[in-house]
Amino acid sequence: VQLQASGGGSVQPGDSLRLSCKVSGIIFSIYTMGWYRQAPGKERELVATITTDGGVTNYAPSVKGRFTISRDNGKNTAYLQMDSLKSEDTAVYYCNLYNPYQSKPGDDWGPGTQVTVSS
Repeated sequence: VQLQASGGGSVQPGDSLRLSCKVSGIIFSIYTMGWYRQAPGKERELVATITTDGGVTNYAPSVKGRFTISRDNGKNTAYLQMDSLKSEDTAVYYCNLYNPYQSKPGDDWGPGTQVTVSS
C-alpha cells in the first residue's frame, strides 16, 4: 500500500489547514482510515478515524471539535480539515489504515506531512 499525505505547512495559531492522503495499492473503500501525528520527542498518536462509508468518525480528545476527518472513495483519498490550530498541533501528520478490531494501524507508513503552528 502507498500512502501519500500532503497539505502541511507553517501557519499561525488559529489558522486552518486541510491535509489530503492519496492511497493506492489497495481497495480503499473497504478500509477504515486514520490520521496520526508524531510531535518531536513524542510517540505517534492516533488523531482521528473514519469508517469505510464515512458514516462514523472518532477523534482524540485533544482535537475533537477542531478537526474533521472525511474521505472520498471515488478518489481513494482521505482528508483532515484542521481548524483553530494550536502550537501543540505541531507534528508530522500521517494517514494509514486503521484496524478497529485490533486498534492498530497498518504496517506501511508513508512519509507524512509537516504541520508547524507558531506565532
